[in-house]
Formats: sequence, structure tokens, C-alpha cells
Amino acid sequence: MSLKVNKGWRSILKWAIWSVLLVLFLIYFVRVISFENYYYNEKEGSERAASTTIQGDEELDEKKPSNDEIKEYIVAPDRPRYLMVDRLGISKSRILPMGINVSGELDTPRNIFDVGWYEGSGKPGQGGTLMIDGHNGGPHVHGVFKDLPKLVNGDVIKIERGDGEVFEYQVVENIAVPLDEANSYMVTAANTPVEGKESVTLISCTGEWSQQQGTYLSRQFTRAIIVED
Repeated sequence: MSLKVNKGWRSILKWAIWSVLLVLFLIYFVRVISFENYYYNEKEGSERAASTTIQGDEELDEKKPSNDEIKEYIVAPDRPRYLMVDRLGISKSRILPMGINVSGELDTPRNIFDVGWYEGSGKPGQGGTLMIDGHNGGPHVHGVFKDLPKLVNGDVIKIERGDGEVFEYQVVENIAVPLDEANSYMVTAANTPVEGKESVTLISCTGEWSQQQGTYLSRQFTRAIIVED
């Protein structure tokens, strides 16, 4: 009898210990989830913190290209080579050819001071619409298009082609579009705002930062038409 009672007591003690450990684990898990939800809700709609990173940001290059690197950048004669926007202090930002990423969106350059030209869009001097995107910023440094919303109608955007010829475009529209409407607006952005006129559309993230979605809540679209002699 004594042996049976002893075994029963040990079973009860063992069960009690495991029950306590399980309860402690559940409490810890609930607290972690609660803190995470609280943190994300607090950050929602705020400016992006300098130390904040999102998926893919760790791969961004925040080092400004040297003058030699910029000079050595060569493209085919009919392709866009450099972007210049005096009002924003953009002087010969390299224009890199880009395609569509795995998410079905326009890809962007790794370096936040470069801009990307969608190869499926127009070329300078050929009458179409050039689609050019760039970064608002990286985890720690403002990107080439941080101040894109500051452009106003009449401001000039310059594109230098691979053969050295420079084309000027005058801003006619600069708007921020909510993220959930941005994909639909891409159809408009891919076409000229003035029928029969060559144009360029600059695109970047803008607006408030969403910690939960890992992106800004709007997209800036700057549209400009070619200045003809």
C-alpha cells in the first residue's frame, strides 16, 4: 500500500510541475504578443524611425556614389543615363534599367541615390512616357526622391541620354496617391498627361509609415512633359 501511495504522490507532483511550466509559458507568450501589437499600433501612421528596418532594407546601399563612379557609368546611346532636378538638388543621379520584381511591382535600385528606369517604358527623344522610380530613403539616410513632393508645376526635370543629349521636361502634375489606389493609378502614370507629348513620370514612396505593412501609405507620382524648342 505504501508503495502505491508513494507512486501516486510522485505522479501528482510531476503533473503539477508540468502544469506550472505550461502556465508560465502561456503567460510569457501572451505578453510577447500583447507587447508586439501595442508596439505596432503605436508606430502606425508615424514617421519612420531612423533605426527602423523592413524586409529588404538591410540590402539597400546607403553610400553615395563617388564622382568617379558616376562618370564611369555608361549606357547605350538611346537609353537614359542621368537624372537632374535642380530644385531638389539632384545632380546626375544614375538611371539604372529595371524590370518587374517578384511582387509584380516596378523594381528599384539597390543604392538609394540611384533611380530606376522601367525598360518596358519609353526612351528619351522617342515620344513615349519614361517611368522612373527611386527611394524615399533607407533605414538611416534620406533617398534621392525624399523631397519629390516639393516639386510644383513648371519645375524642370532633365534627363541625359547615353549619347550625351539632354532632354528637359516640365512638371504638370505632382500628386500623392493612397497605397490601395496606387496600382490602378499606374495605368495613368504610364501615359502622357498631354496627348501627343513625350513625358516622364517619377515615382516614389511617401506619406505616413505603416509598421504593420512595412511600407509608406502613399505613392508620389510626378508627371512632366517634354520642353520642345
